[in-house]
Amino acid sequence: MATGGDLKRAIGLMSGTSMDGIDLAMLDTDGDAVVDRGASSFTAFDADFRKRLTAALETAKAITEREERPGELAEIEIELTDRHAEAVEAFMARESLNRDDIDVIGFHGQTMLHRPRQALTVQLGLGARLAERLGIDVVYDLRARDMTMGGQGAPLVPAYHRALAAGLSGEWAELRPVVFVNIGGISNITYIGSDDVLLAFDSGPGNALIDQWVTRHAGVPYDSGGAIASEGRVLSSLANQYLSSPFFTAKQRISLDRNDFLPPEDGQAELEDGARTLAFVTAAAIAKAQAHLPEKLKLWILTGGGRHNRMIVEDLTVATRHSGQVIVAEQAGLNGDSMEAEAWAWLAVRSLRGLPLTYPGTTGVSEPATGGVLARGYGCKNA
Repeated sequence: MATGGDLKRAIGLMSGTSMDGIDLAMLDTDGDAVVDRGASSFTAFDADFRKRLTAALETAKAITEREERPGELAEIEIELTDRHAEAVEAFMARESLNRDDIDVIGFHGQTMLHRPRQALTVQLGLGARLAERLGIDVVYDLRARDMTMGGQGAPLVPAYHRALAAGLSGEWAELRPVVFVNIGGISNITYIGSDDVLLAFDSGPGNALIDQWVTRHAGVPYDSGGAIASEGRVLSSLANQYLSSPFFTAKQRISLDRNDFLPPEDGQAELEDGARTLAFVTAAAIAKAQAHLPEKLKLWILTGGGRHNRMIVEDLTVATRHSGQVIVAEQAGLNGDSMEAEAWAWLAVRSLRGLPLTYPGTTGVSEPATGGVLARGYGCKNA
């Protein structure tokens, strides 16, 4: 277990909007400035379970109260929780850890519905079941309190981004303002200003549209490295359909649900042109975020799966060539694959300490807000 001061050893679990599997990361941290990143892992969902999750998104549209689990959702929630438990057990066996070595687990679950205008967010995942199975305390449901206080419940990672920015070294240490760009299913940015001002918001579509497009037309779960997109061309009329959305010009930044932007209709593009155009849209949407920031940027740090799509990175580099350098997380000594899982570990410790998880500048919450629900691990050392 972590030793010294208020340090705790935490495991973070993230299943994102791409629904491809479970990211896991371990930290020793005080939930504030100290972040000692440890091992990480990824457990992929099999094709059948991923298909069931995708179908469940349609079922979830009928939910009007957070506790509702229509159709197959209750069964999927149990299976999803158990898959997370198995991922933790496999990781701990690999790293020769036992339950007394871990103080807390931060559990995101799988977002099925996110409607900030209705203060409604639904993440599948049974925190108490996970805690009992593993015998380790679990902090879960980290978005809900923010929404009851007028926030949009997302993004939650920005406070962790600021902690990472404070620890940057070498040539990146003094570059401010800096933006972290998480290109997941939906893209979001975290802005840390020269005066340490923290702002964050969703910038638009990320990988979700590309994933859905290539799954439907090529039978593959994602465009590996942007290989499919690299064979296509940008269809301006199709790109403009997305980029002319009122979302990009609205003064108030809103948190997106993956259904707010949908993939092209069949017949609108060939496989390669569709993938290329959607990669361009992702980059252009991120670049448009500059219009909502108070200072000209000096550094863009790309995280999430989308940083592996070379067409997205190339398009963003061109679009931001007059406003800072674009690098991937690894160039700054960070891990762009495990960063969200790391954040959930960090947020869990922060929740235990009653520290703010969200701020007016990140989610629109009325005042800095903590959050999360603690489930005690059956018979665990902290019970």
